[in-house]
Amino acid sequence: MDITRLKELRKKEELSQRELAKKLNLSGSTIGMYEAGKRKPDSDTLQKIASFFDVSVDYLLGRTNERKSADEIKKDLAANPELLELWEEISTRKNLRIMFEKVKDLKADNIEQIIEIINIIEKRNS
Repeated sequence: MDITRLKELRKKEELSQRELAKKLNLSGSTIGMYEAGKRKPDSDTLQKIASFFDVSVDYLLGRTNERKSADEIKKDLAANPELLELWEEISTRKNLRIMFEKVKDLKADNIEQIIEIINIIEKRNS
């Protein structure tokens, strides 16, 4: 497993190693050992981690930089018409693409602040 990926995903969710271990039903030191490269997860645990963070196992292993496989993305889009509509809108509007690129690596509380600002703008415009 690419040890930097696990740490990056955990920090993005603002979880301590112990908190993540608890959510995955692992012992407290296990995540630390994974992140230090002293231990590798078995295939079931690897799948559990991938599911928790909603990424592909290949992403966790460092085989790809895409968090989800193209098949998973297509499946998600097909199951949700609103998501498909959003995807089409993002793909055709440069300003939306730029906005999503800028916010994708922000912490959850920063994204919540942006949503609050959007809500204020929507209220002003209605």
